[in-house]
Formats: sequence, structure tokens, C-alpha cells
Amino acid sequence: MNRHVKSGDGWRLGWNPTAEKFCGLLAGQHWAIELTKSEFSDFCRCTRQLSNLMRDMAAELMDEEKLTCEQETSTVWLEVEGFPSAYSLRFILLSGRGCEGEWLPEATCELVEALAEAPFCDLGTDPS
Repeated sequence: MNRHVKSGDGWRLGWNPTAEKFCGLLAGQHWAIELTKSEFSDFCRCTRQLSNLMRDMAAELMDEEKLTCEQETSTVWLEVEGFPSAYSLRFILLSGRGCEGEWLPEATCELVEALAEAPFCDLGTDPS
């Protein structure tokens, strides 16, 4: 079976490379949406990039300073907001279907860790 699902408190990720149209799954506490391969790859890549940026900015900020960063592709817009060690993640699909989702800092931390594991770590590594 090629399906992969990882979940935690307030989040869930899924990947099914054999699905006909919607290969990826994003879910929060009370919502879920399936994404195309392009949408899900962009989400994975941009989330990793924003997470790395938050980590890198930690040394530049005072302890009480919060940060907001955004990234956008043709398929998805993402935003992280909070402290480098604890931030929320929000996304909006831009590819024709109206969808928006958000994870609280605790869920975001676990979700980002899951994106570093197979098979999610391989998704979105090639922006083409």
C-alpha cells in the first residue's frame, strides 16, 4: 500500500501517490482538504522554507519579538506567525478551489517535524 498518513494533536498529513487527482491531505482539528500533487508539493516545500527561516531568525530577535513571514506560489499562500520557537501556520489555496486552514503553534511544531520524514521530505524538493 502506498498511502502514508501521519497525525498528531490537531493535525494530519496524508500522501497517496497512486490517487488519480488528489494525492495529498491536510487536516486540522475539525477540517480536512485533499490537494493535488502540485498543491501539496508547494505546501511541503514552502512550509519547510518558512520553518527554516523562523529558525534562522531566532538569533536576530529579542526574546519578546514575534515574527510574521509569508510565502506564495501559484497554488498556495502560506504564513507563519509567532516566536521562532512557537508559531502558527496558515495557508490559502490559490488554484481555483476556495480553502483556508490554520494550525496552532503546538500542532505546527509536530507537523513541521513530520514533513522532515518520508515520504513528505521528498515532496516539493524540486520546484518545477
